[in-house]
Formats: sequence, structure tokens, C-alpha cells
Amino acid sequence: MSRNIPGPAATSRSVPGPNGRLHITDQPGEGPPLVLLHGFPDDSRIYDRLIPLLSPRRALALDWLGYGRSGRAAPGPVDPRDHVRSIGAVLDSLELAQAVLVGHDASGPDAVDFALTEPGRVAHLILFNTYYGHAPMLRLPELIRLLADPDFAPLADAMIGDPNQRRWLVAHTATRFGLTLGEGGVGAVSIAPQFFGGADQSDALTAIRAWTGALYAALDEQDGHIAAGHLAALDLPVTLVFGARDEYLNPDLARHLAGLFSGAELRLVEDASHWPQWDQPDLVARIVEEALSESRSASRRSPPSG
Repeated sequence: MSRNIPGPAATSRSVPGPNGRLHITDQPGEGPPLVLLHGFPDDSRIYDRLIPLLSPRRALALDWLGYGRSGRAAPGPVDPRDHVRSIGAVLDSLELAQAVLVGHDASGPDAVDFALTEPGRVAHLILFNTYYGHAPMLRLPELIRLLADPDFAPLADAMIGDPNQRRWLVAHTATRFGLTLGEGGVGAVSIAPQFFGGADQSDALTAIRAWTGALYAALDEQDGHIAAGHLAALDLPVTLVFGARDEYLNPDLARHLAGLFSGAELRLVEDASHWPQWDQPDLVARIVEEALSESRSASRRSPPSG
């Protein structure tokens, strides 16, 4: 497929989710569409550089409830299955029988869990710099560890509640990931608005605190799926695309994750950190296209069952 000819312009739309309206950026094109999921704490704009390069395939980028331009939920504990339900709600609302799920960072487990729940609706699973379970190679960023540890909740709430402390925490974490919050970068476009709001959204602090508060329990549940062999038994193509300069969700973790699936392909993207789709969008688009083309060719070569 050629990407030299620009595809139709992406549009914004809103669809109903389990607990509120979900914002979607929808680039028309051929199916099955790629459903692009963001992690923590950013939004669908982490895919702004990649989406035009995926044409002529259809691409849908979703803001989780509480983030980006989606609705805001009431404060309270997060239901760990809400993101899985949200994926299903998006597919149902758009009358999509099947999609390619692209999970990044904290949405990687959501994409995997949806595939475990409804494998027939996932044509291909693509994972960018993510994790699943308490892997020895996993290094959680210090900000996330602070917010996730219940023993530090009073300190974390006090620091997040102080705009100056919050600004320092975000800037420090950005530096650790090798990025700045300068204008036009992924930090300014997609991350800072979650902590401080923006022209078209309020902050996402309620969703941030709810997600981090549920993180360790979610990792325990993911360990259970691994121990039960659920990932190894997943019968669909899996491709991992990791920025090689990510010191937290790092290449060793990528190799560990690839080994949890049966026949997963791993591609490391040099000169890219935690957001390879932003740092190296042309290369990532080629990798995605090659992976989807190869899986389609393999399915055509496979003999019919029965």
C-alpha cells in the first residue's frame, strides 16, 4: 500500500461508552480499522504523527473516559474492566465486527484483555512500549510508583494538589523519558494537558489518581492470566514495537513480553524512546504495514479448518 497519496482528512466524533462519551479521531479508509489506544498519562494525540501515514487504512484513535477530549467521570474507584468495555462499545457504535488493536503503555494490558475476552473481534494485536504483569524487567516511572503506592497517598495527593509541585513532577518525569515539554512536542501536545488542562479539555487528575490507585491490583490480575497460559493460547498475530531508548518499558521487557505469546514478532525502533509512534512515525508506519500484510498473507496460506 502506498502512503505517497494523502488520505481523507481525519474527523472528530463522539460515541457512547460505559460511563460517558468517548472522543474518537477517525481517519476514513480500508478495514479492518486500526483502533489506537493511549496510555498513561496522555491521550490520543500521541498518534497525531502516525495516523496520516497509515492511509489508506482506516485509523481510529480513542481518548479513554477522563482523558483528552472525552467526558469526565465522577471521582471514585476505577472498574478495571471499563477500558475493555469501552473498546467493545466503540466497535459496536461504529458497527465494526473486527479491528486491529494498537495498545501503548498502560493501554497494552487493555488491548490484551480485550483480545482474551473477544478474540474473534481482533484481527491483529500490536503493542507499543507496554507491560503485562509484574515482570522483573519492568521499571515503573517514579511518578507512577509514588501515585500507586497506598502508603504514600497523602504525600502524593498533596504534591498533585499543589500546581508548582505537580509541574515539577511532570517536568522531572519528562526528563527521565528523554523529552521536554516544549511547544510542539508530545509532552506539550498530549501529556501536560492531562495535568493542567488545555484549550479544549479540563485536566484528567481524577482519572490519573483512579488509574494509579488500581495499578498494583491490575498487575496481580495480569499475572494470573500469564500463569494460566491465556496469553500463550491466544490464537491471533501479535507484533511488539518498542522504542529502544525507553529505560522503563525497555527492550529486555519487550523480549520478555514477546515470549509470553505464541509466535509474537518483536521490532525494536532505534533512536526512539517511550513514544516510537511520535519519535519515528515513518518507520513505525512501515513496520505496522509490513506486520499487517504478512499476517494477511499467512491467513491466505493457512488451510481451512474442519
